[in-house]
Amino acid sequence: MSRTGLFADWIQLTKPRILQLNLFAAFGGYWLASKWMVEWSLLVWTLLGTALTMAASCVFNNIWDYKLDQKMNRTKERPLATGRLKTRDVVIYALTLGIAGEAILFWKVNVLCGWLGLIGMFVYIVIYTMWLKRTSTWSTSIGGMSGAIPPVIGYCAYTNEVDTGALLLFSLLFLWQPAHFWSLAIRRVEEYRAAGFPLLPVLKGIGRTKLQMIPYVALLFPTVILLYMYDYTGAVFLIVSLLASIVWLWHTLRGRTTMDTERWAKTNFLISVNYLMVVFFLMILDTPGRPF
Repeated sequence: MSRTGLFADWIQLTKPRILQLNLFAAFGGYWLASKWMVEWSLLVWTLLGTALTMAASCVFNNIWDYKLDQKMNRTKERPLATGRLKTRDVVIYALTLGIAGEAILFWKVNVLCGWLGLIGMFVYIVIYTMWLKRTSTWSTSIGGMSGAIPPVIGYCAYTNEVDTGALLLFSLLFLWQPAHFWSLAIRRVEEYRAAGFPLLPVLKGIGRTKLQMIPYVALLFPTVILLYMYDYTGAVFLIVSLLASIVWLWHTLRGRTTMDTERWAKTNFLISVNYLMVVFFLMILDTPGRPF
């Protein structure tokens, strides 16, 4: 194997797309708290510590899931699933990333962010990966707690406290994740069934999954409204976020009657990704206190 290919395998273990999305959320959380009064060195340390901590969690996920990954087309080419990398080496890699990330969060950011990072890792690795992912349809909802922590870390890096803003950011990401993931799971339901994952569409059916997505998307409305009412964001954020929420909810409701579930699920997944990007982009630009 070429050095380039080997390097790409080590990077792939950290799930870069997930990292990018969550780092953007962590950046948004910091910006929301700082209201444009950015301490750049603290922001850099926050993003680096968060990135390393999340990367370690993703690598541990790869380690625990590699046998199941071999059964799915979407994951069967992952480095551990194919045997391109040795499990022992990957464990050392994950531990190194996790220790480095937590050291940065505890000593270069603050103790609260260090604990938030540890909680996120524990939920993702132990509660989600080792336990619920293999035993319960609640894996997506409860496991989503770990994915909701990065923006809270960014926020608390500046405030050093968990207040209303931190809770609203947590709620935003927590509510966003189930409908986002279930859109993907619906498209891959037979692969997840073959691999033995007891996801909601596998055990309860696609119709039940479409129905259960609706309240999560609907609850995003009060969340973005409260971000505005508590003066964390401006009117532009409120208007555009509400419009985006309407679009996503409308499309999610259409899933109950659509004849082309494959196409609907693909579109819903893309809407969810763009929704999060738009909401956090506007959150950053329309944070009160901006200098223009």
